[in-house]
Amino acid sequence: MTSLEIRKIDKFYGVHQALFDVSLSIGKGEFVTLLGPSGSGKTTLLKILAGFETVSGGEITLDGRNITELKPEARNFGLVFQGYALFPHMTVRENIAYPLKVRRMPRDAVATRVREMLDLVQLARFIDRKPSELSGGQQQRVALARALAFRPDVLLLDEPMSALDKKLRVDLQEELRQIHQTLGTTFINVTHDQEEAMHMSDRIAVMNHGRIEQFDTAFALYRHPGARFVAEFIGKSNIFPGELTREDGGSAIFRAEGMEMRLDAGSRTPGAADLMVRPEDVLLGTAPAAGRVNLPAEVLGSTYSGDRALYALKLASGRALSAYGAARSGVHPEGAQVFASFSPEDATLIG
Repeated sequence: MTSLEIRKIDKFYGVHQALFDVSLSIGKGEFVTLLGPSGSGKTTLLKILAGFETVSGGEITLDGRNITELKPEARNFGLVFQGYALFPHMTVRENIAYPLKVRRMPRDAVATRVREMLDLVQLARFIDRKPSELSGGQQQRVALARALAFRPDVLLLDEPMSALDKKLRVDLQEELRQIHQTLGTTFINVTHDQEEAMHMSDRIAVMNHGRIEQFDTAFALYRHPGARFVAEFIGKSNIFPGELTREDGGSAIFRAEGMEMRLDAGSRTPGAADLMVRPEDVLLGTAPAAGRVNLPAEVLGSTYSGDRALYALKLASGRALSAYGAARSGVHPEGAQVFASFSPEDATLIG
């Protein structure tokens, strides 16, 4: 069931256009992430959803009600800021209670709701502390509790973990996912962190230069990117520009880098095409592998990470190639001549 509809949103700042015809349908209770590099438009879109920015075109509806022109306080949206934005002179209790008091909720109901939120974020024992007496992760959980206290229809998260160290970010990602599943509130998160987006989200909107490149699950974005930008932005990838031809009977042949393979190309028309192969689908060996596409390569270097190594390779054509390899018995040395092989079933046509 669709909860939030974003239809053909454009945004201009003078002559500069920041958003181009952005449309998304977000289901009730869904966890959606807006993912993209700096300048992609994700924060601008979040500000428009929050009501802090006006649209230049298009509309936003919530459960069928047009909210495009509503002021922020009339939208019933919660917001967790990147910098937490807690009131430094207030205790944890007072910070969480603040939006409830503004809404003139009875005192007993406020106290009950504050306790519920503190239990949800596991901070009940810190109820009377000031923000300065809390760690960064604890402050973030207080900000989350405050944003959820008044039961918003949608929770907006503006890169809420960017200031935390990696271990704490991973822990909070799991906690946030569990909180989302417990409450069933619609969450919309903004981040440039691919791992964060893929770990927490039901679906991810990949943005680039003010446009939605693809809106899909993490699995679909990674294994079946719909555009070259998505293939290169999500994870590591090897991309081969080549030519797609059709034989009698409709089967497709892709040719590039001296290789030729038969692929399932669906209804794709013949012509120039890009082929993506993920590094984990490339195997390295000292001899060609039967039944696979084999490319002679030279090892330029490797990065060892315990369970595996990431190899930088150079093909005979001079093209760079990345591959993961098992590192239990050591790594291929720099300058080694190897065969990089992959199965056509693991290759994906993009663009």
